[in-house]
Amino acid sequence: MAGKKILASNKKARHDYFIDEVYECGIELKGTEVKSIRNGRINLKEGYASVDNGEVFLKQVHISPYEHGNIFNVDPLRVRKLLLHKYEIRKLIGATTIKGYSLIPMSIYLKNGRVKLELGLARGKKLYDKRQDLAKKDAQRRIEREIRARYWFFNIFIVQYINRTINIIWFNINY
Repeated sequence: MAGKKILASNKKARHDYFIDEVYECGIELKGTEVKSIRNGRINLKEGYASVDNGEVFLKQVHISPYEHGNIFNVDPLRVRKLLLHKYEIRKLIGATTIKGYSLIPMSIYLKNGRVKLELGLARGKKLYDKRQDLAKKDAQRRIEREIRARYWFFNIFIVQYINRTINIIWFNINY
């Protein structure tokens, strides 16, 4: 099973934060949680991670109980341990305590059959930063729309030329 299959993503994270670095980490899960995540029943929107005693923990991420899990289901909002290398944890400790960064879950996906989490090292955006981003996106959309409107006739002529060429070739082949 090669590649990665995205199961859930936190689209709001890129809107609310500047993402400086992204880390791939594993998650310590129970069996029914894995089945529930594979069904896409996970919510990353209000989640965050914190470093406690040299370990990274994922908090406020809701994984719905598995329907057929009966007694094996666990608390949907329980704290889950994230699996990172020691040097990555040290880097995160420095960034979160000294520089004031936050750890935000970006997406969760399957990689070679294992559930992985993309953890972003993020700085909060101010309201004017969000407005600037929206203005850039709006300007880009307007430019693309103008280009499409300006060259629509060119595309029509190319299609007509290709159709005429195909008809001439077809006529020459048949007669």
